[in-house]
Amino acid sequence: MAADAPKQKTIAENRRARFDYFLEDHIEAGLQLRGTEIKALRDGRANIAESYVSPEGREMVLINADIPPYKMANRFNHEPRRHRKLLLHRKQIDKLIGAVQRDGRTIVPVRLYLNEAGKAKLEIALAKGKKLHDKRETAAERDWQRDKARLLRDKG
Repeated sequence: MAADAPKQKTIAENRRARFDYFLEDHIEAGLQLRGTEIKALRDGRANIAESYVSPEGREMVLINADIPPYKMANRFNHEPRRHRKLLLHRKQIDKLIGAVQRDGRTIVPVRLYLNEAGKAKLEIALAKGKKLHDKRETAAERDWQRDKARLLRDKG
């Protein structure tokens, strides 16, 4: 059973996205990387907590994602916070651009990982912002689930 599970190595996760947004459609996107960026990712060094995805022309771009310089490279290192193009199908791009322009949705990076083939992938989600009362409601629901699990565990 464990052999059937996909071997994806999570590099960075945007945990704040689940707190600040209602995440709706999840899409896997490739990243257009340069030189030492993939080596830095394989070292497990990246931060997508403050990043976002924005349409530029007819393509989607990851903005403000931090991939620190690769330690072993010197002159030919990459810029840590450059804009990185996302590799998506045209229909996916049109759907995302339409949702952003028409419905006022936001595109949030959720998780950065390496797939089984060693390719860097970014899980993005179409999201709707939460208001303060929604955040409180989510926290209360999470606390209730935790208390319920604790009660059931102690009874059994």
